[in-house]
Amino acid sequence: MKQVVQNYKSGELAVLDVPVPGCKPGGVLVRTAYSLISTGTELMKVSEAGMSMLGKARSRPDQVAKVMQSVAVNGVPATYRKVMGKLDSYTPLGYSLCGVVEQVGAGVDDVKVGDLVACAGNEHALHAELNWVPKNLYTPLPEGLAPRHAAFGTVGSIALQGVRQGEPQLGEVALVIGLGLIGQLVVQLLTASGVRVVGADPDPARCELAERLGAEACGDPASPAVEAAVAELTGGHGVDQVYLAAGGGSNQPVELAAHLSRDRGRVVDIGKCRLDLPWNAYYEKELDVRFSRSYGPGRYDPEYELEGRDYPIGYVRWTERRNLACFLDLLARGSVDVEPLISHIADFDDAVKTYQSLKDGELKAVAVLFRYPDHEGAGEAEAPSVAVPEVRRGDAAPARTRYAKSPVRLAFVGAGNYATSMLLPHLVGRDGVELSTVVTTTALSAANAQRKFGFTRATTDLDAVLGDPTIDAVFVVTRHSSHAALTKKALFAGKAVFVEKPLALDEDELAGVVAAVEESGNDRLQVGFNRRFAPLLQEAGKRFGTRTGPASLRYLVNAGRLEHGSWYLRQGTEGSRFAGEGGHFIDTASWLLGADPVSVYATAAPGNEDLQVVLRYPDGSTATIAYVTNGAPGFPKETLDLVADGKVLRLDDFVRASVYFKKGAAGPEKWVSSRLPKARDKGQNAELAAFVRAVRTGGPMPVPLESLVATTAATLAVQTGLASGAPVTLAGAR
Repeated sequence: MKQVVQNYKSGELAVLDVPVPGCKPGGVLVRTAYSLISTGTELMKVSEAGMSMLGKARSRPDQVAKVMQSVAVNGVPATYRKVMGKLDSYTPLGYSLCGVVEQVGAGVDDVKVGDLVACAGNEHALHAELNWVPKNLYTPLPEGLAPRHAAFGTVGSIALQGVRQGEPQLGEVALVIGLGLIGQLVVQLLTASGVRVVGADPDPARCELAERLGAEACGDPASPAVEAAVAELTGGHGVDQVYLAAGGGSNQPVELAAHLSRDRGRVVDIGKCRLDLPWNAYYEKELDVRFSRSYGPGRYDPEYELEGRDYPIGYVRWTERRNLACFLDLLARGSVDVEPLISHIADFDDAVKTYQSLKDGELKAVAVLFRYPDHEGAGEAEAPSVAVPEVRRGDAAPARTRYAKSPVRLAFVGAGNYATSMLLPHLVGRDGVELSTVVTTTALSAANAQRKFGFTRATTDLDAVLGDPTIDAVFVVTRHSSHAALTKKALFAGKAVFVEKPLALDEDELAGVVAAVEESGNDRLQVGFNRRFAPLLQEAGKRFGTRTGPASLRYLVNAGRLEHGSWYLRQGTEGSRFAGEGGHFIDTASWLLGADPVSVYATAAPGNEDLQVVLRYPDGSTATIAYVTNGAPGFPKETLDLVADGKVLRLDDFVRASVYFKKGAAGPEKWVSSRLPKARDKGQNAELAAFVRAVRTGGPMPVPLESLVATTAATLAVQTGLASGAPVTLAGAR
C-alpha cells in the first residue's frame, strides 16, 4: 500500500510503498476514502523538517533536554545512534480521515466490514491507503453524511473541545483570534451554541468566509474594526470568551485577548501561539486562562486510546470518541457546514506536489483533502515459593541443513528504538549475516528498518516469516507483553530465537515457554541479558579470579523516573518496571557469582518503585540489588561492588572498573582499567556475535537455557515477595 511520509532530517516528502498494517485485536482495518490535511499542524511539521539541525534544536528545546539526559545516562555514541536513527527515519503525516472498514479485529462488535467510519489520531488516521485504528479512535458515520465531510472529524473534535473549555452561555459574545481551519470551525460551533462571534485574522478572505459562516463581524486584529465590533456587541464591557486559534511567534493574540476581554473573562488556547502573558493586563481583569488539549479526555492516555478502556459517561461526559461522534452529528444535521472550507481536493498520488504547493504558498487553502482511489466503492502465612520450571528437552526437531559458509539469515519481529539503536547497528555488515525480513505491526516502521538496515523484505505478516524455511533465527524485540507468545511460536517453527528481556511476565508464561521447548525439541533460545558479555566486566572478572568462599555483591541501579506516558508504566499489560528490566541485574549478579539464586527477598518504598532485592545463592553468597528511581540524574546509572576472599571488584557504569587485592598477595594490590570517557559498552555486540556463532555452528547457546529460566523466575519472584512481605524460595532451583 502507499503512505505519505517525511524524513525529518532531510525534509524529503514521499509517497512510499509500505506493508499493509495488521488488523490487531481491539481495532479495525480501514481503507481510506478521504483524509484531511491540517494546514496548521502538518504544515508546521513540514516546515520544521526543512530547517537546519540548529533550527530544529531551537524549535524543539524539549527534545534537546531529552537528548542531554540520554547522554548523561547512555553516553554520546549510543545517544547519537538513537537520535540520528529517529531523525533519519520516515515519519507519518495526517490524523483525520474517513474510510471503509475492511477488517474487524477481535473484541470489536460496534461496526462490521463495509461500514463507513471517521478516524482520529496521529498514529492511526494517517495519509495512507489502509490504517489500523483502535476502538476509541473511530466512530461510525450518521446516515447520509458525506465521507469527505466526515474526514473533518478530528479537527472538528479539536475545535469542539476548545469550545467546551470556554463554557459558552446563550447570549454571550466571543472573540476568535485566528480564522484558519480550527478558527472557522470554532466560529460555527459558537454560533450553533447561541453565542455571537467576532473574528480576527489578517487575511481578508478568511474574515469574509467567517462572516458567511455566522460571525457577526471580522477584521484585521491590528485594525480598529475588531475593537469597534466588540464594543458595539458588548456595550463596551468586552467579550466573555476569547479563543486563541492562531499560530506563529507573535505575542499579539494574547495581548489582544486581554485588551478586548471583559472583567473575569475566559481565554482559551487552542492553537500553538506565543503565550507571554502581560501580567498587569491579565491580573487587573483576573482573566481565566484555559488550555484545550487536543480532541478531549482520553487523548494521550494509552489505556483509553490503545486498550479501549472507556471513561464512564457519568464522570466524563465528553471523551475523545464522544466528541468525534458529536461533531459528526452536528455535520449530519447541518449545524456545522464544512463544504465552504474545502479549498482543494487532490488525488492521493499527488500528495507530494500538494504539500509543496501549500508550503510554497502557491496553494492558499483553509482545508485540503486527499481523495483515494476507488473511494466511491467504499462502504502473611506460609512463606511463598515460586516454581522454577524444570527444563526437559524432548526429541530434537530435525534442523534445517546449513552450509558452514552460507550466511545466517535473520528476521526481526519489532523495529523500535532498542532494536534500531542497540542491536541492528551491530549486525549490519557483519560477515556471515544476512538481514532477511523485518516484521512489525505498523507498516512504516518496517519500511524504515528495511531502508536503513538493508533488510531484503519488510512485512506485517508474522506467519509468513515463521513459515519461511530459509530463515535461521528470529529476533523478538517487541513490547514485553508479547515476548512469551512470540517466543513460543518461533520455537515451534524451528527457529533459533533471540528474545529481548523479559522472557515472560508471569509464571504461567514462563512455564509455557519451557513447555514449548520440551514439546518442540527446540532449545535454541537466548534472552537479551547482555551485561555479562560487556568487555570491561569480563576483564574485571578475570582479574578478580576464582573465589574460594562466599561473596557479597551490591548492585545500585539509578534507574531514574520515566516520562509520563511511557509504555513501561502500563503495568496492567506490560508488567511492572522491574519485571521488564530487573532480569538484566539478576543475570549479571548470577554470572559473577557462578550460580543461580535459591531465594529472593524484596521490599519496596511506597508505590513499589524503589526496590531492595536480596538474592541468596547455594554457597551462601548474597547479592543486593537497590533499584531506585529518585536518585540524581547526573549520578551513574549502574555501580557494582563484589567482595570475596579479601578482594573487591568495582564497576562504574561500564566506563571504568577496578579490582583491589589483599595486601601481601602476589602481584600488584590494585588493577584499574583505562578510562573510556563517554563510551559504555554493555555487551550487546559481543552477545550478538556469540548468538550468531552458535546459530552458524550449531554449538551451544551463549547462556544455558536453565540459567535463563532461573533468572526469569527470580525476577518474577520479586513481585511475589513484595505482595507477601516474606522471602520467596525458588523451588527447584539448582
